[in-house]
Amino acid sequence: MNAEQLRLIAATRREQYWKRWGPYLSERSWGTVREDYSADGRAWEYFPFENSHLRAYRWGEDGLAGICDNHQRLCFALALWNGRDPILKERLFGLSGDQGNHGEDVKECYYYLDSTPTYSYMKCLYKYPQAEFPYARLVQENQRRSRADPEFELIDTGVFDQDRYFDVFVEYAKADVNDILIRLSVTNRGPDTAPLHLLPTVWFRNQWAWGKIVEKPVLFRTASATSPSIDIQEPELGAYQLSMDGSPQLLFTENDTDTKALWNWDGTPGVPGFGKDAFHRRVVRGEEGAVNPAERGTKACAWYQFNLAPGQTETIRLRLTLSTEASRLVHDIDGVFAERVCEADEFYSFAPDTLSADAKRVQRQALAGLLWSKQYYHFVVSDWLKGDPGQPKPPASRLKGRDSNWVHIYNEDVISMPDTWEYPWYAAWDLAFHMIPLALVDPDNAKAQLKLFLREWYMHPNGQIPAYEWAFGDVNPPVHAWACWRVFTIDKKLTGRPDYQFLETVFHKLLMNFTWWVNRKDSEGNNIFEGGFLGLDNIGVFDRSKPLPGGGVIEQSDGTSWMAMYCLNMLRIALELASKVNILYEDIANKFFEHFLYIAHAINGIGGHGLWDQDDEFFYDRLSLPDGQCIPMRVRSAVGIIPLFAVDTLASNLIESLPGFEKRMNWFIENRPDLCLNLAPLMRHGVEERHLLSLVGAGRLRCVLEKLLAEAEFLSPHGIRSLSKFHEAHPYQLQVDGQTYRVAYEPAESQTGLFGGNSNWRGPIWFPINYLLIESLQRFHFYFGEEFTVEFPTGSGVRVHLGEVAAQLSRRLSRLFLRDDQGRRPTFGGNEKFQTDPHFRDYPLFYEYFHGDNGAGLGANHQTGWTALVAKLLQQSGE
Repeated sequence: MNAEQLRLIAATRREQYWKRWGPYLSERSWGTVREDYSADGRAWEYFPFENSHLRAYRWGEDGLAGICDNHQRLCFALALWNGRDPILKERLFGLSGDQGNHGEDVKECYYYLDSTPTYSYMKCLYKYPQAEFPYARLVQENQRRSRADPEFELIDTGVFDQDRYFDVFVEYAKADVNDILIRLSVTNRGPDTAPLHLLPTVWFRNQWAWGKIVEKPVLFRTASATSPSIDIQEPELGAYQLSMDGSPQLLFTENDTDTKALWNWDGTPGVPGFGKDAFHRRVVRGEEGAVNPAERGTKACAWYQFNLAPGQTETIRLRLTLSTEASRLVHDIDGVFAERVCEADEFYSFAPDTLSADAKRVQRQALAGLLWSKQYYHFVVSDWLKGDPGQPKPPASRLKGRDSNWVHIYNEDVISMPDTWEYPWYAAWDLAFHMIPLALVDPDNAKAQLKLFLREWYMHPNGQIPAYEWAFGDVNPPVHAWACWRVFTIDKKLTGRPDYQFLETVFHKLLMNFTWWVNRKDSEGNNIFEGGFLGLDNIGVFDRSKPLPGGGVIEQSDGTSWMAMYCLNMLRIALELASKVNILYEDIANKFFEHFLYIAHAINGIGGHGLWDQDDEFFYDRLSLPDGQCIPMRVRSAVGIIPLFAVDTLASNLIESLPGFEKRMNWFIENRPDLCLNLAPLMRHGVEERHLLSLVGAGRLRCVLEKLLAEAEFLSPHGIRSLSKFHEAHPYQLQVDGQTYRVAYEPAESQTGLFGGNSNWRGPIWFPINYLLIESLQRFHFYFGEEFTVEFPTGSGVRVHLGEVAAQLSRRLSRLFLRDDQGRRPTFGGNEKFQTDPHFRDYPLFYEYFHGDNGAGLGANHQTGWTALVAKLLQQSGE
């Protein structure tokens, strides 16, 4: 066991709280639903970026490259000033949903470079321009551009030209559980001497303004210290101290709203007006009276000032430690950092030796981004709906508006977020994918996160899993059971100990969720499911989450297939529990086996309409209108690929060990051959006596794969597209109620405003769909073996088995981030500075999705949630 593994064990057993402190401080809290108390629900406009340095947050704090404790009582982060900006750089800037020409988008340059799962070592990099930060230009240019234009990014403004910027490296190392060492290193990359103000800042999350705490915490200058330091008194955390290098000036204020600046109101009578923005006023404007001369408050910083020559680096060191431990000297902070880096290297040595140094770097940075993206998330819907004592009462419309039927939600946990700026809130189906790579490094936490979403303060009493804060009631694909099973198997392989308690716990809660799906999303009771948008945003002809033109209902290929996959996931878990824990689970396994057969029978159209198109030999959604018309919507998209995900193999010895299940399976084969016609050959044994359960039989599998693996359709050099390139020359059009609806191939940003227009499923490459496809092809290969071959690519004449198809798709995805023979990374697209500059080229960004033709990164650029799946792909398939 290496040092980090021992820390993980101690943390899991709650012997030592190594995870109490971590990067749980959000990159953005403004513009969120939690902070929105407007009448119209326009969160971006109610609390915009321009208010963020003036106004206290209600539900959570944000900062730059920061940390906090696991209940966000105390926060630490970095503030910067280049001598030109109108405000301190305390948090990341970006465009709101309405400001961007493709929805919300962060406009900064930063990287998560390293992290261990206990946060014993962390490192990130922020690139700070020396010119005035172009806030206004970024807004104006993106508003000027149309949806047909690319986004205008920070690097496009020219602020990094001639390398006129600072590299700001932020590192954390834990000397002990409550003893955090901080190292800040700033380098002038430019050709001229340049000023930089560095303000490491500590503050308390404001709970007093909302009547949530009685005893207010306090920060004050340490009286007896020979060098500047800050004493920290917080009733729950206890007494801490922040000590630091050198002799910086200490500044103190309150983490309270500056009511004068915001509303021209002098605030509460008798309370000194030291507001949240005091350091801006003191440093940027020179207002000495802005800070508290008594040197105490709820927000404090150390003010360092440098003039850095070209290439010069300045490093400062700080220590945030429990006061009882402060007397224990750390003689060599750099030595502790070196030790933690070595331990991190040892922990990540699990990367295969066959990987290149570049691939190992990519894998480690992907996992670092995943770990940095775990955030403190606090949202109590009942309190949000009714408001707080002493605060303006929320509008009456709120009680019947957004999330008003989710009053049971009580969220206060550290949760894996899709992206810390663009999606600083959990998304249920995203999180399921996050847990697969997380299980490589911290399987216990992966299991805990999956269980959390099934707890009674998350899951609705009716069994629905909350989607995300903008609309908890939206419907995400039901992939939670799949993630639970996969994390169980990964954990079992890593530890050698199957965690049946975890599997049994989640299974019972998943039964409730499965029942919700059956009762709510199969409106006709015909085993063809609707579901709504299902996380695929604009993939369809219409917004599938809203009432449709003509009063129709979409019978969804993806919704139906997700439910078939859900059946197989639950069947697999039930069989495992029946064979290893309790034979009573055998009866439940029978139920899911039967339900799968009925769904497979329905989607394939055996004895009815179905969703399989005999002419195109592909699965499509179907629009069912009130007048009885059923219109297949012939859009070749991921919707028609998802049926491949509903596949599993069962070993003969497992079936034979459960005679009740075997008897029921044989009864269906003998007495209901209609349910098995055209489906998986239950009667035929495959490789190693396996049985196959699949929505598609061999013939239809070949038909789908023919399109899937055609370069003129779905197959890109970088993975599988979400929409066939066929629609580039042949857009799909549908007329309903006298209106024409159109879907065309769009390989890059979205050309529509559906779901805010900030993501696009009409052509780009998405990791979650590709990852599930790779796993599905592997399972087909387990059954068919090397005898079943297909052309790869279609029309090439080269035939390979499905295991090799899966491996090659995996490597295409991984190569998005890896240098090619010319030293270029596809994810960087045509950005020459990213491609060639030695201070940029080795810092890949893990985007939300990728250009369907050239692989350039698109959408949220720190989506090291599900895009961190590349770490798992590199681990299993190499480069």
